[in-house]
Amino acid sequence: MEELIRTNDLALISFVEALLKESGVHYAVADVNMSIMEGSLGILPRRVLVEANDSGRAERILAEAGLGEELSARRRG
Repeated sequence: MEELIRTNDLALISFVEALLKESGVHYAVADVNMSIMEGSLGILPRRVLVEANDSGRAERILAEAGLGEELSARRRG
């Protein structure tokens, strides 16, 4: 799986999940349980991961929704 976004913004993650789910893109949110370990302070970012063969499509979906700037810096590079 490849990282699509990395953020502390839970609303953004929910929006991205809704976009990907609606489009049929398989995804996973990583590091969710890390917030329990850090005391739920929101310091550690969560990552939205997609299958490598869906990464281009997922990027287009986010860009069309106005979230192009949220894509991981490594992916924009």
